[in-house]
Amino acid sequence: MNRTAAATPPTPPTPPTRTTYRHGDLRRALLEAGIDLARTGGPDAVVLREATRRAGVVPNAAYRHFASRQDLLQAVRAAALSGLAMAMEAQLGALPPDASPADRARGSLRAVGTGYLQFALAETGLFRTAFSVPDDVEDDADPAKAGNSGLNPFQLLGAALDHWVDAGLLPPERRPGAEYVAWSAVHGLAILLIDGPLRGRAQEQAGIIGQRLLDMVENGL
Repeated sequence: MNRTAAATPPTPPTPPTRTTYRHGDLRRALLEAGIDLARTGGPDAVVLREATRRAGVVPNAAYRHFASRQDLLQAVRAAALSGLAMAMEAQLGALPPDASPADRARGSLRAVGTGYLQFALAETGLFRTAFSVPDDVEDDADPAKAGNSGLNPFQLLGAALDHWVDAGLLPPERRPGAEYVAWSAVHGLAILLIDGPLRGRAQEQAGIIGQRLLDMVENGL
């Protein structure tokens, strides 16, 4: 199984940005402007008036698509979660297709965690935005938050853990709530790396710490 840390994480896929507004596509132009604002300044930078300025329209035109700044923030947040899901899917797509079920299960969980950490480091503003609003993740079926697989980040983590059960690595009775055990560990490291005492560490060291954390998650399940 490949446990090599990515020293220089790639920029995860996110919706393309555009500086001009095409007639009939104002909502998309405003959303893309909001994504750019979040990417550089986090959730606090997502301001409806600035998004309209970047889209090249008067502020009143935005209200036909986003009734408030909060509406725009929620849409940007959904796009950020979709980008996070795609970063996780990129890691999942790199897994060896001929791996055994057990190795495939282990690799899937590590891929989800690695993609999560890479997105936090490469797209810090969007990562902060993705978790800026409380959400009910267990019953969230919003397709705007999903990656190319149709699954959002929480669902991708759940699918990886289901593979563990199927491969006999995780007893079925320990499966309920396992998402929160794994998620809290990886998210905690992400916050330490982008906002905490590990913020100044080199990318290579951050990758090594991340892989050791994933070892701990595996052993703790």
